[in-house]
Amino acid sequence: MPSRNLCLALVAGGLLLAGSGCGKFGRVSQGRVIEFDRSKGLITIIQDSNSSGSGQPRFDILPPLTVRLPRNPAEMGPQPEAGKLIEVDAAGRRAVVFDARAGALRSVAVTLLERQDNVAPDDRRVAGLGFPLIDRARRTVTVYSAARRQLLRLSVADEHLNLPPESWKMGDDVRYYYKDSGQALRLMNLTRTDLGKAGR
Repeated sequence: MPSRNLCLALVAGGLLLAGSGCGKFGRVSQGRVIEFDRSKGLITIIQDSNSSGSGQPRFDILPPLTVRLPRNPAEMGPQPEAGKLIEVDAAGRRAVVFDARAGALRSVAVTLLERQDNVAPDDRRVAGLGFPLIDRARRTVTVYSAARRQLLRLSVADEHLNLPPESWKMGDDVRYYYKDSGQALRLMNLTRTDLGKAGR
């Protein structure tokens, strides 16, 4: 397997990287993208405090971290989408959003009205639509999680309907290899990558 493909496979597996063409003493981190400055090649993420745990991410490390994309475009996958919706906890009747002005995570009361699972990004129910879909008359917000392939319709109080639209958009999850935490050497868009094919 070429060394670059091996590196991508290791990034996909979330392993610490050393040797095999990946360089010594490299590390891997992951997070959810809340900002993406295409012109400057910078992403800002909320890091995952459970990246080595059960496989259930917990995006809660503050302050957010700004990371420069790999200098070589061949060392990254699809460009990420940014959004400030961090989590929807249907059982707890809340959503967690990143409040950019306060620089903090904010809990917002919601009620789950409808959930549709196994909705692929090219599914006719979501393809070509710009999420979130905010219906002020019905006091609902429809959000799509490409990572979980879930389409959710939420009931939201009037005051929260006035949040910036990006507060209801889920950013992509990324995993990156680095030596300097502010500079990604390789970056994988977990949301938009078929991990079963990574490294082939």
